[in-house]
Amino acid sequence: MKRPQLLSPAGSLRALNYALAYGADAVYAGLPRYSLRARNNEFRNTGFLREGIEACRAAGKRFYLTVNLMAHNRKVDTFINDLHAAVELGPDALIMADPGLIMMVRETWPDMPVHLSVQANTVNYASVRFWNSIGVSRVILSRELSLDEIAEIRQRCPDTELEVFVHGALCIAYSGRCLLSGYFNHRDSNQGTCTNACRWSYRMTESRLTPEGEHVPRHAAADRVYLLEEEERRGGEWMELSEDEHGTYLMNSRDLRAIEHVQRLVAIGVDCLKIEGRTKSHYYVARTAQLYARAIDDAIAGKPFDTGLVGRLDGLANRGYTDGFLQRHRAEDYQNYASGASGNARQQFVGEWLAYDEASGLTTLEVKNRFAVGDRVEVVSPNATRDVVIEHVENMEGARCEVAPGSGHTVRVALGPTAPMTLLARYGDSQ
Repeated sequence: MKRPQLLSPAGSLRALNYALAYGADAVYAGLPRYSLRARNNEFRNTGFLREGIEACRAAGKRFYLTVNLMAHNRKVDTFINDLHAAVELGPDALIMADPGLIMMVRETWPDMPVHLSVQANTVNYASVRFWNSIGVSRVILSRELSLDEIAEIRQRCPDTELEVFVHGALCIAYSGRCLLSGYFNHRDSNQGTCTNACRWSYRMTESRLTPEGEHVPRHAAADRVYLLEEEERRGGEWMELSEDEHGTYLMNSRDLRAIEHVQRLVAIGVDCLKIEGRTKSHYYVARTAQLYARAIDDAIAGKPFDTGLVGRLDGLANRGYTDGFLQRHRAEDYQNYASGASGNARQQFVGEWLAYDEASGLTTLEVKNRFAVGDRVEVVSPNATRDVVIEHVENMEGARCEVAPGSGHTVRVALGPTAPMTLLARYGDSQ
């Protein structure tokens, strides 16, 4: 079996460097104006973009530039001119969705590889063949496909690279084609400015006031209990539409976690496994790269799946996990009705390596979140992880302290020998 590429998100140079160190084979980053993460990031600056691409080259890894916007006319007019400086730096491919922009890139830079974004909603082998016929070298398949459907596409399209998402946020709409944010906030998700309106709590109220200050009573129908019955499950299986003290989160999708399916995806012959999260922290990028790289290595070596990897991913902030459409489940396995926010019950990122002093055996850490003497922590490095109980913490003046208070502080901690890019994660709740 061939080893698939592991592709990690890079919302910053720091995240890019951690992805490379922790096992990613490639990273993807976007130009804010032309990608579906329109918020400003470091890669809007040509100097940072050059540094990121050069870091990938030095590590023997790949850099893909995301320009997957569905562009309106004003952005079409500026697209080629704005892209020139980035293309000259030599990214390994452009990730694109808009057919017109793809045509313009193929005409301007015929040798530049193009990867088709998931935003193009490719769900069948005929579409894969079409995109390949116009020069697209890789297709990122829609998240709405099952493992069996992916396998069939692989069999019918042996000459096109296939990429599949295996981890990260899921959208309630079909591969992100959502109008909620544009309707509520005039910020269009299809232009990269989604406000995640699907994560909000929607509460029913007893009454409201008009702009003139008049009291409008709640409609009588609002006091009824509403039950939903799925057509194929008729016969008494009713689902109540209700809310609790948290509100109701009807549209809040769980996060994707498909690490348990890596062996099957490797066997199918998928060319690239992709992690979502260009707005996530470098800690998230490092941990997901490390764990999925381990799963890929085990699959290639013919080892059984290590279920411990699932537990380690549970330690990351998440909205609850699902394996999405890769297998079929009941509706409640897809949705998180209890909360719209990320939870992190098992671990919290608490420190980042700054230096190690062999003479004292102490590691200098930039504190990210509170931790204390007696806490059990995981010391995470690119090549290994280990558990340690913190027995000694001191400030930079050498005075012992019981607690590292939180972000903005620097402390020295007894962790044993450590190396650059080591991260510290605390288990449970610090007292």
